[in-house]
Amino acid sequence: MGFWKNFFSSSDTALPQKQYEGEILEGTTNRTGNSTRIFFTTDREVDLYDLEELCDAVGWSRRPLRKVKKAIQHSFLVACMWQQRGSSKRLIGFARATSDHAFNATIWDVVVHPDFQNKGLGKALMKYMIKKLRSEDISNITLFADPQVVNFYRRMGFMPDPEGIKGMFWYPD
Repeated sequence: MGFWKNFFSSSDTALPQKQYEGEILEGTTNRTGNSTRIFFTTDREVDLYDLEELCDAVGWSRRPLRKVKKAIQHSFLVACMWQQRGSSKRLIGFARATSDHAFNATIWDVVVHPDFQNKGLGKALMKYMIKKLRSEDISNITLFADPQVVNFYRRMGFMPDPEGIKGMFWYPD
């Protein structure tokens, strides 16, 4: 499978349709001649209802759409992973990062549709995020992980703070 074939290319590969520009992960054509492609975009104009449907599919709690929209607008980087079949496309993955635009970035809201999990696509989405952040000269990339996905991020090279500093949180009463 040519899954990783174009993954580490230095420039994005444009699909035939202009509105679907992005880096192609995988492309196949079935017996009827219909092509299926999985690709990334960094377009912030993601349909919030599509994103909500994706988050519902993995069992995340619903968040107010106005706040989700604001979080996306104020993010440093937004990455969407799409499945394109013919002329239709489906949101199958999403991640975003906030940053100080110089040294640090934190990755948030990494989600891959359950139909596409355990196929290397979560890893590809994270590598894409890291590649994009590194291309902006961001050297310190952090994230918060639920216990069930800690090992996934460890395999990606993330580690607990090597200096043993514990994160601190403030929550309203």
